[in-house]
Amino acid sequence: MVRGKTQMKRIENATSRQVTFSKRRNGLLKKAFELSVLCDAEVSLIIFSPKGKLYEFASSNMQDTIDRYLRHTKDRVSSKPVSEENMQYLKFEAANMMKKIEQLEASKRKLLGEGIGTCSIEELQQIEQQLEKSVKCIRARKTQVFKEQIEQLKQKEKALAAENGKLSEKWGSHETEVWSNKNQESGRGDEESSPSSEVETQLFIGLPCSSRK
Repeated sequence: MVRGKTQMKRIENATSRQVTFSKRRNGLLKKAFELSVLCDAEVSLIIFSPKGKLYEFASSNMQDTIDRYLRHTKDRVSSKPVSEENMQYLKFEAANMMKKIEQLEASKRKLLGEGIGTCSIEELQQIEQQLEKSVKCIRARKTQVFKEQIEQLKQKEKALAAENGKLSEKWGSHETEVWSNKNQESGRGDEESSPSSEVETQLFIGLPCSSRK
């Protein structure tokens, strides 16, 4: 039975796609191994499955092979001469950049009120419109910043008011406790200053006795 030619496009059926991936992957790894053994070549192969699983083969150390590849490509790029066509393109781009820079510098000077002596009415009107637009943007941003700062100050005021309330409550309870202690101490002092012991007195009726000489 003759096998039909495989069309080079994505296999829509997920099961068939997975089976084909497994077969082709194993065949590719086998070919890489055979190439390294038969031809004494340094071969490294990296494969990621559709689900992100890694499959790799290296006839030597994988990292050493990658470092060797990076050094080779770097040397190849640095040693590649710049063609005349590329040189002309770079010169053209540099000239365009210089022209744009000069235009921007001239526009900047005009916005600052410099070099407007040769400007026409239309150019002056354009500059005026640009300045008015810039002023509007600046004022809008300024208003927004003020609003944000006011909101921050309100939040700080609320926090300080809450903290002040807590401190006042704490100080009020402390002052009440001190006043209560003072009253208790004052009561004990009154009790000590007025003793409850009875004083005996004698009452004499008549003339006092005269002392004998």
